[in-house]
Amino acid sequence: MSPALNNPAEIYRWCRNFPGTRSQIREARQFVSSYLGDRPETDTVQLIVSELATNAIRHTRSGLPGGRFGVTLHAGSTLLILAVLDEGGPATPHLHQAEDEDQNGRGLHLVETLTTRWGVHGDDAGRTVWALIPLTPANPAT
Repeated sequence: MSPALNNPAEIYRWCRNFPGTRSQIREARQFVSSYLGDRPETDTVQLIVSELATNAIRHTRSGLPGGRFGVTLHAGSTLLILAVLDEGGPATPHLHQAEDEDQNGRGLHLVETLTTRWGVHGDDAGRTVWALIPLTPANPAT
């Protein structure tokens, strides 16, 4: 188990900022992995952070030269809150209808499928896209 999640009775918070470049999506996935360790949910959370970080870079000022995005993780014994903070932009992230021919927004359907709930807070000056992911309770040491 990751050192960050040793005591399931406590809530842990990790934050990190990343330059707004495509190569940093891999870094964000590694950040999540270092936090969660070998938990069963690690792959799912990596996929979600990858989608949300990609959206931040593609659709907000985070992807402009000098832009940044942040990743915050909060975990208790049975729930993880993943948040990706961006530098804002003109459009609010939303699900597209299935008949939309535009491929943008398809990844949010994946986020919706893999999470208990997700949402957006903020405006064109900066947004946080968050997701709630259930965690398998850790087995107590025997």
